[in-house]
Amino acid sequence: MASRETILLPQLNMQKKFTDIRDITSIGQEQWPKNEKFEIIVPVYHKNSPLAYVFLGDLNEESIGVSPAIKHLPFIQTLTNILVVAIENKKLAKESIRQAVLQREMDLAKEIQSILVPSVLPHTHELDMDAVYLPFHQISGDYYDFIPLDESEFAICIADVSGKGVAAALLMSNFQANLLALIEQTSSLTELIVRLNRKVVQTAKGESFITFFIAKYNRLTQSMHYINAGHYPPLLHMEDTVTLLKSGCPALGMLTEIPNVKEGILTLRPPATLLTYTDGVIEIENDNKEEFGLEKLTDLFTTNVNEHRTAKQLTTSIIDELKEFKDAKEYVDDITLLVCRILK
Repeated sequence: MASRETILLPQLNMQKKFTDIRDITSIGQEQWPKNEKFEIIVPVYHKNSPLAYVFLGDLNEESIGVSPAIKHLPFIQTLTNILVVAIENKKLAKESIRQAVLQREMDLAKEIQSILVPSVLPHTHELDMDAVYLPFHQISGDYYDFIPLDESEFAICIADVSGKGVAAALLMSNFQANLLALIEQTSSLTELIVRLNRKVVQTAKGESFITFFIAKYNRLTQSMHYINAGHYPPLLHMEDTVTLLKSGCPALGMLTEIPNVKEGILTLRPPATLLTYTDGVIEIENDNKEEFGLEKLTDLFTTNVNEHRTAKQLTTSIIDELKEFKDAKEYVDDITLLVCRILK
């Protein structure tokens, strides 16, 4: 009868030693390590890839000259194939279940993250807003918000975590919670930025940073205070002029303490339109590896404002232009736009 023994694959280096064997094959003693006495190898293949090898040895030939083990080798091979494929199918089933659980968790994370950004933005005769939020992965490290502070004042913001995927999304969720808590505790944007920076340092531990832009607008005084923490500069269109809002400080989490925060202060004369965006907008490339760039975005923004487009029309126009520019090339980063038109 054939002996049954278990041989560890790493010990025999199967892939290297038997990669060319595709049929039932007799093997010589010199091919085996130590004192192994196997005489026949039965390979098990699936789609041109070896799944297993069955080794038979100690074949006692009978008087009629034919060993039962040799006689039934085709049956042994068929049976082995069935068993190995069954094992592989069980593994695939377990992997399929694991992937389904992971997908459900990702879907849940996506649902939770969608709650973090406003589902409804103002559309009144005084304020017209719209946003586009296109995660590169199922969940994103981008964030935007509209935060009413009182009857006459509100804040808008946009942020982008370095990196992508789950880690970036978790850091951004934590950042949003800290922002909403701290903005209620202070009226000073500078103090808010300093405290947010400390929170990001504690949470990210130097592994990530967050670019962030925040602006507060008072309808009564028509004054806007803003700080740009390392973010691409938003565009403000007012009286036929586009201004880049650059005043601020380094990105949050890059330094333990921010040494100097420069707060921008503007008096708006409505109508005024503010466009904020994340780096995925201007860094998108076409097939020639050319970036869309700030200049194209500024020209497109100016054209739309001069044509008195609504906030929704403006964001739609930009997204359409990005799709045409990149053509068949895939997005490689999160895309976020936030438009705020202050009409009076």
